[in-house]
Amino acid sequence: MSIIMAVKDTAPYLHECIDSILAQSYTNWELIAVNDHSSDDTPEILEAYAQKDERIKLYHSERNFLIPTLKHGYAFAQGELINRMDSDDIMPVDKLQVLVEEWQKFGKGTVVAGGTAHFVDEGQVGEGFLRYDRWLNEIATDDNHYQEIYKECSIPSQCWLIHKDDFDAVGAFNPEVYPEDYDLCFRFYKHGLIVIGLNKVMNHWRDRPDRISRTLEVYKDNRYFDLKLRYFFELDRDESRPLVLWGAGTNGKQMAKLLQERNQPFYWVCNNQKKIGLEVYDVLMRHVSFIQELENPQIMVVVASPNGKAQIRKRLADYEKQPVTDFWFFL
Repeated sequence: MSIIMAVKDTAPYLHECIDSILAQSYTNWELIAVNDHSSDDTPEILEAYAQKDERIKLYHSERNFLIPTLKHGYAFAQGELINRMDSDDIMPVDKLQVLVEEWQKFGKGTVVAGGTAHFVDEGQVGEGFLRYDRWLNEIATDDNHYQEIYKECSIPSQCWLIHKDDFDAVGAFNPEVYPEDYDLCFRFYKHGLIVIGLNKVMNHWRDRPDRISRTLEVYKDNRYFDLKLRYFFELDRDESRPLVLWGAGTNGKQMAKLLQERNQPFYWVCNNQKKIGLEVYDVLMRHVSFIQELENPQIMVVVASPNGKAQIRKRLADYEKQPVTDFWFFL
């Protein structure tokens, strides 16, 4: 197995991270650690570990930034199975063993994916991250990764295991598209790989103010509507069916603008009595019951409220609409 790990200025966390890999109950692994132009003691720490354990291989990225660094490391991977690790996170002691044993039950054509648990060095983990952790474990239990894919990244980057042939088939780390883990998740979906979910924490994910998902511009808008729409129109949109946008709030308006930029006609529905009957962006806002008047619509739900989502699911079930076939949640 090859573990690909991009490393940049994580010296304060690197010992704990690598020690958790060394402590794994499964021992047949190599760690491809790639230094991305670090300015702290990261290179020296990695070199010391590489000198102590031949399974740890140190390389230096030729180009800056995360995806070029991952690509550089992947070029040296020798293992048949591929996993990714972040250099400030921690592996549960049985992570690799659990992933490998589960993958061996199914073989090529499958991705094994587990859950994650956020932690912080000081203070408390935010409710948003805790909700994300719970959601990941829920979809892993039911293998609903693709059913829920337009909501958020349903296969976190440190929690999957895949055969190298399958990873190459989906493009590995080649597309320089961010967020890279979400794009990869969509590529698993596009290529029809079967996701085997594990309702088990496969990674302890350190949240900190200076992690790149909090500081870099490419991660700033965590709705990722552009990415979601690109794949929706490529993989799930049927132009012969009417398109419905459900949600009249800020997110609904943003999605409406993006659909109009694509010259995509759509019906717009909500249950806000103050907005029904108005024209927003030259589109008439209708009551959600209008869905019943349409023949075989595809419904994009852009509502953030957990209670609102639950009510929408119930109403769509009453309308005899099925997830993935007829409707998708985009938040």
